[in-house]
Amino acid sequence: MLDDLYRKVVMDHAKYKKNYGQLDGNEIRKVHYKNPTCGDVMTLYIQLEGDLIENVSFEGEGCSISMASSSMMTELIKKKDLAAVATIRSEFEKLIREGEQSNDLIDLGDALSLQGVHKLRARHNCALMCWQALDKVMKDTETYHVNKDY
Repeated sequence: MLDDLYRKVVMDHAKYKKNYGQLDGNEIRKVHYKNPTCGDVMTLYIQLEGDLIENVSFEGEGCSISMASSSMMTELIKKKDLAAVATIRSEFEKLIREGEQSNDLIDLGDALSLQGVHKLRARHNCALMCWQALDKVMKDTETYHVNKDY
């Protein structure tokens, strides 16, 4: 029953993508990213104000997992500071790679519904694509440091 609920959450995000579309302006950081294993593509747009992600959106095409994960990620990181985003990112990757969270106090929101992806090793990059794009766009930001102890 819980698997059915999670499947519905994933399909809802894949079909009705949150924060989908382009952000314009000189202050917008953007990165185009392609999943190296399957060909899914996305462009991630980030508007920073200091260390705060003021706005975020994406455009792309891909499987349900990659598009749902992108939608969920944008919901999770909007209006959050970069240190909190890096913590959420680490926790989400642990969820995908190991199938569990190390800290249940970190709220992954709807992204928790992707927990079952850890059993599908070939789909890990689908769920992580948007987070890898985030790493790429934030690589020169001092306060964004991802802990990868998994």
